[in-house]
Parts: sequence; C-alpha cells; structure tokens
Amino acid sequence: MNLSIPIKEQNYVQCDMYVRNYSDIVRYLEYRTPLELQRDKVWHIGSPKGSRLIPCQHGWHYDRSQYPTTVVTEWNLVCDKSYLVTLALVVFGIGGLLGNYVFGYLQDMWGRRPSFYAYLLLEIVACAASAFAWNFEMWLGLRFVVGLTVPAILASPYVLAIEMVGPEKRVFCTIVSNIAYSCGLVLLAGVVYVVRDWRYLSLAVSLPLLLLFSCFFVLPESPRWLMAVNQPRKAAKILKVMARVNGIRVVPNFISLVEQRFLSAQGPNQSAVSHGILDLFRTKNMLRKTMIITLIWFANTSVYVGLSYYAPALGGDEIWNFFLAGVVELPTYIILWPGLSYCGRRSILCISMLTGGIACVTTSVYSEDPNVMLILYCIGKMGISSAFVVLPLLASEIYPTVVRGLGMSFSSVIAMIGPIVIPIINHMGQQMLVLPLIIMGSLLIGGGVLSLFLPETRGKNLPQTIEDSERIPLSFLSNCCSDSQPKSNVSRCTNSRNNCNSSHPHLLCSICKSEIITRRN
Repeated sequence: MNLSIPIKEQNYVQCDMYVRNYSDIVRYLEYRTPLELQRDKVWHIGSPKGSRLIPCQHGWHYDRSQYPTTVVTEWNLVCDKSYLVTLALVVFGIGGLLGNYVFGYLQDMWGRRPSFYAYLLLEIVACAASAFAWNFEMWLGLRFVVGLTVPAILASPYVLAIEMVGPEKRVFCTIVSNIAYSCGLVLLAGVVYVVRDWRYLSLAVSLPLLLLFSCFFVLPESPRWLMAVNQPRKAAKILKVMARVNGIRVVPNFISLVEQRFLSAQGPNQSAVSHGILDLFRTKNMLRKTMIITLIWFANTSVYVGLSYYAPALGGDEIWNFFLAGVVELPTYIILWPGLSYCGRRSILCISMLTGGIACVTTSVYSEDPNVMLILYCIGKMGISSAFVVLPLLASEIYPTVVRGLGMSFSSVIAMIGPIVIPIINHMGQQMLVLPLIIMGSLLIGGGVLSLFLPETRGKNLPQTIEDSERIPLSFLSNCCSDSQPKSNVSRCTNSRNNCNSSHPHLLCSICKSEIITRRN
C-alpha cells in the first residue's frame, strides 16, 4: 500500500493510485536479501516521489463489517461516481414533488380511499421490484416511482382521519397518527439492524404493506368529501354507521332527511360547480393563507428531511443514530397532546419552530464540542418533529373541504423542493459541518414568525366552501376564528330546531352542519 497509494493527513486516499511499474519493483526486490538492500541503499525504489497519480484502476475494497452489500458497494458509487448517491436522493425528491401534485387532484376527483390504495399498490410494486434491479439506472428509475407515492401515502390517511371526526377529536387523531409514524421509524431501525442486505431490505419494507389491503372494505370514504361532491346519500349511509358505532340511534328516515336538507341548502347552480388549483389563489385572503402555509410547509419539510440525512455526520453507529432520531420524537407528543387542546395550534407551531431553529443556529458556537452538538441536534429534531405534527392539522382546518386535498397537496408539492435541495446543502457541509444546520435553523425561525399570521382554529368547525373560508381572515397575533360555523348554517340549524319534535334532543352534525333528530340507546 505504501508503494501504490498516496497518504494524505495520515490516511490512505480512497480514489487515487501512483502510476508505477510494480512488476519491475517486485522483481528487483524479491531476489535480494534485506542485507543486500541495505548495503545497496535501494530504499529509494520504494519512494513514490515524482510518480503521477491516476484514478484507481482495479476496483475497491469495502468495509463490510456493518453492511454486507449496499447500492453503493454493488455498483461502486464512489470517487468520481459518488455524486450518484446525492442524485438518487434528488430524484427521489423530484418524484415526491410530482406525485403530490397528481395526488392532490386524485384525492378530490376519486376520493380519499381509492386514491390512497392506488398509490399504495404502486409503491409496493415499485419498491419490491427495485430489489431485483440489475443496474443502477433501473434501480434509480424505480426509486423515482417510489418517490412518487411516499409523501402522498403519508398524507392521505391523515386527511381522511381529520375529515371523519369532529373538532374535539382532531388533536387525538393527529397525535396518534404521528406516534404511529415515529414508532415506524424506531421499528425500521430494528428491521435494518436485522436485515443488512439492501435487496432483502427492500422486500422487508414493502411486502408487509400488503396487509393494509385487508382494511379496504372496512375503511369508509370521507363523508365530508362526499358532501362536497354532491353525494349526500352516500355520506348519510356512512354517518348512519358511525352513529350506530357511537351508540346513537337515528330516526328511520335519517338518510332521506340528510339528503333533503343538503339539497335545500344548495343554490340552484351549486351542484355544477367544480374546483381547481386556481381557487387557492382566487381571493386575496385565500392567496395569503395558501402562501403562508406553503412557505411554512417548505421550511418544515426541508429541515425534517435535512436533519434526518444529517444524522450520520454526527459520527458513531448509523443505525443507532437513526434509532435515536425516531425515539427523540416520542416525548414531544406528551407535551403536544394537552398543548394543542388548551393552547391552540398557532402558538404551539410558532414555539416549536423557533425552539428548533434557535437550537440549530446555536450549533455554530459549539461546533468543536461533539456532545453539545448532539444535544442541540436532538433539541432541533424535537422542535421540527413537533412543528411537523401541528402544521398538517392547522392546514387541514384552514383549507375548505372543497379544495382541502388539493390545497394540502399543493403546499406539500412546493415543500418537496426542500428534499431536492437539502442533499446538496448537506453535501456542502463536508467542508463546514455546521453550515447545513445554520441554513435549516434560519428556515425554521422565519417559518415560526410567519405562523403568527395564521388564524387560530382550535375548536372550530371545518370550513366546507370557499365562502366559509373567506369569513376567517388573517390577522397578526389575534384569534380571527371567532365563529365556530358560518351564519348560514346557524340560521339553518335554528330553523330546523323550530320545526323538529321537541321530545327528541338535537345533535349538531359537524360534517353536514345540520341538526339531526336522534336519541340515545
């Protein structure tokens, strides 16, 4: 190795070798005794002085103590091909960007459930097929397909869960969904610890997802979406099942009653109205909400993905670092659960982003102390994890139902530019370790300030139409969501109360926003 490989900073370089006639050197040395070599003073033969350097010509030896085979070692993605590793992450991010854009339309055209299962099937097939890729180009193409599906699959069940419950249960759905996500990260670390071969790992994380299809006939469609697309009869059937599960007996003509009230509340031309992405920018109020939510979403996605990619730069065991990155998220939910219920969404979002941002920026002061760096990294990870929980909840409560899937998909599509750029920023951090953290911290601080302009939505009914959303203006640091429901619905409910039989209690349905005569079992 001393004869053939240069030494830089007391370590052998990994990508270059000397141009020398090694056969002549071996023949000269093997026929002489050490005494003869010392007498002839031929140690200069071993000196590489004056030899020029060329890239390694005969492959590489890899440390396989942790991973027997990886994409990098199988296709030699090192030295002049090392950029392909970053390229794979960028292509994955581009897939997520495009997939989210298409998925937004599919959610609002097909419904929440069919679009979710269509993307899930595509993800399973593409991820499992990547295990059989015979070259890097094929594997990269399949990773692009997987990237198309992953962000949308994460968002769709969340949107469905939020639309299936009333205001008082949204926090519960949000917290439970994110606890499941963090537990998945912890479980994934265990899977990687057991399955070290990348091909078997691709199968291990994709094929078990087939079990989710067992819920296809159990999981209902969103009643809110059905009402928004003028299908009140189907929505009423689902609501009737929900009432039975919750121990509430509805009147015999419940389905026709819901359908009748829905149709009476519609204008003469409303049934033909369709909504598109331009509705997110049609009014000044909706434009500002969309832009603020999107900018904050971009900051959160960039930093969350960036900190996840940054973990190996902290040193130590990579699997252990990934495990800690998942575990450190769980304590945040203990604080968030009561916080979201009593303090509101906006203040928690602002505090979380500012805390994470300040921790990331502060690493520039302690860049030479690895222990302090690790502590600040964990604080930053907890802050961004908390913000990542609150933002989708707040966004889903601000966007009206008719464009909720499209609005959240648009914001997440723009946010997916972050995972495309972040690998490049982390690559720049090879020269300055804290540079990525400073950039990510600045994004969080800026997003935290912007969040103060959003309205508070705690305990408010979800806006159904663009008109409902227009009644909720933006205002810095004030609670603008003072009306829990539109005035038109209040009057409709008041009229229905006067016309109903007083012997039955009246329950307000937060989905169809009408009073329905019911009685407890």
